[in-house]
Amino acid sequence: MSQEELTQKVEAALDEIRPFLQSDGGDISLLSIEEGKVVKVQLQGACVGCSVNQMTLKSGVEMTIKKHAPQIEEVINVEG
Repeated sequence: MSQEELTQKVEAALDEIRPFLQSDGGDISLLSIEEGKVVKVQLQGACVGCSVNQMTLKSGVEMTIKKHAPQIEEVINVEG
């Protein structure tokens, strides 16, 4: 799979998650995909500093991304 295809799959996963984050006043953006297996994202808005954001990241975001792109091993939130 090309980097472009992988990026499209990850963006599709984020599009699936985004409405839930936005309903809480937050958002998420894709920063990079490294070595085809580590996704770096940035939580924004109300998600920044939210006590459950690491849980949301691991259970919701990582799980959804892996569903779209199984080769992804880890999702990391980069603080702004």
